[in-house]
Amino acid sequence: MQPSNNHAFIDSQNLNLGIRDCGWQLDFGRFRRYLADKYRVSKAFLFIGYVAGNEALYTYLQSVGYLVIFKPTLEHKKSDGTLHTKGNVDAELVLHAMIQYPNYDKAVIVSGDGDFHCLVEYLAKQGKLLRVIVPNRKKYSALLRRFIPYIVYLNDLERKLGKEKQKDGD
Repeated sequence: MQPSNNHAFIDSQNLNLGIRDCGWQLDFGRFRRYLADKYRVSKAFLFIGYVAGNEALYTYLQSVGYLVIFKPTLEHKKSDGTLHTKGNVDAELVLHAMIQYPNYDKAVIVSGDGDFHCLVEYLAKQGKLLRVIVPNRKKYSALLRRFIPYIVYLNDLERKLGKEKQKDGD
């Protein structure tokens, strides 16, 4: 049986966009329960760029059991004139995984981003890596492919983790 003091470190943007690229939307409440039930995750740190006006989302995420870690965001204009909000959480996720290191038995990293290669490699060498949860099997970094024994793909879990579709007229 897996230890029950596991922590998840979640790149929310990579998770959200990866699942959307698969054609469905993640139910974050169901995902939190999945992490607790399947991987015995006692603490789930969710790293997200802070955008004013999204307070209801942040409150919801906290209410379903995430420890939300905010990154300040910057807005810049793209070449087509549209505004783009950027809040890269990579450094915060790695830093928190290391700050929390003595406090968990195993770590679950949720991202397909190759920027986490060094963290995944270190945790694996230390025997502290439980899983790397990749949102989209078709779109993730080749740098993570050497950790295949640890990788779980969310592509096929729409039934279990997807948002309930609204019926017309609701």
